[in-house]
Parts: sequence; C-alpha cells; structure tokens
Amino acid sequence: METRFKEIVDGCRKGNRKDQQALYDFFSRKMYRVCLSYVSESEDAMDILHDSFIKIFAKLAQYDSIQQLEAWIRMVTVNTAIDFIRRKKKIVYLENDDYRLEQMQTDPTGEKMESRDLDALIDLLPNGARTVFNLYAIEGYNHREIADRLEISEGTSKSQLSRARQLLQDLLKIHYPQAHG
Repeated sequence: METRFKEIVDGCRKGNRKDQQALYDFFSRKMYRVCLSYVSESEDAMDILHDSFIKIFAKLAQYDSIQQLEAWIRMVTVNTAIDFIRRKKKIVYLENDDYRLEQMQTDPTGEKMESRDLDALIDLLPNGARTVFNLYAIEGYNHREIADRLEISEGTSKSQLSRARQLLQDLLKIHYPQAHG
C-alpha cells in the first residue's frame, strides 16, 4: 500500500488525473468533515474542499514528505476554510443566546458520549464560536494567530472561545445529564 500511495503522489505531481482522483478519493471524506467543522452549509464545505484540493495539487510538487502528507493536506484545508470565511464574512459573533439547543435530541438510552456526539455538539455552536473553538482546541492555534487569521481582535477570539466553552457545557448538561448529575 505504501508503495502504491507513493506512486499516486508521484503521479499527482506529474498532473496525472487518475492519480489526482485517487488521492482525492482517499482524503476527501476526512477533509470534508474538517470543512464542515468551519462552515454550516454542505455547499460551502464542498466549495472549500474543492478549492483545497486545487491548491494541494498545485503545490504538491513543492511538498516532499510523504509521511506528513495528511497533516499538510489538513493544514491546506483549514487555511482554505479560513480564507473562505474571511472572504464571505459569514461569521457572526453572537453575544446573545441564539444558538440551536433544540436541534439535537437527547439520547434516551443514557449511553456514553462518543467522539461523533461531541462533533455534533460542536456543530450546534454559532459560526463564530465554532470557528474559534476549532482553531484553538482542535488545530492548536493561539489567540493572536486566530485573531490574525480571522481578522478579529484577540479579545473577540478569547470571548468567542469562552462562549463556545459555556455553550458546550450547557449542551452537555442538556444532552448528557447523567454526566453532570
């Protein structure tokens, strides 16, 4: 598999369409999920995904480490999502309680929360809080980097992270009361 993967990457560097499709097929599902963690609409996520792969294929010849390829592809995808958000100015930084608690049903079985459940809760956050939370907690950016990337103040970044954390705690209490009980 590793040899075949290297052949696919080499083919992509040469502009081979079949190899580009194979690389896209291999990473697109995971990177689509990354895109959805930054935007709410599936059409926007697909636009970001496609733009990401255009950039990936254009710059793949400059990238030489097969071992870290997925991390690099993720970085390109996150940066493309941030560029999209900046371009569209779709983030609304909310100060009120206008978020979607009612959209998620409580699990009546009371089972343990799984990773996908946490992802679903994060998806319920308002766009601004979700974006800052993802950049800080998942991607590892600090507030200065987030502020620079999103063209907001560090204070806004900090308040949105605080808001995201509070909203997640509220969501956890509603949907997983046994954990807070």
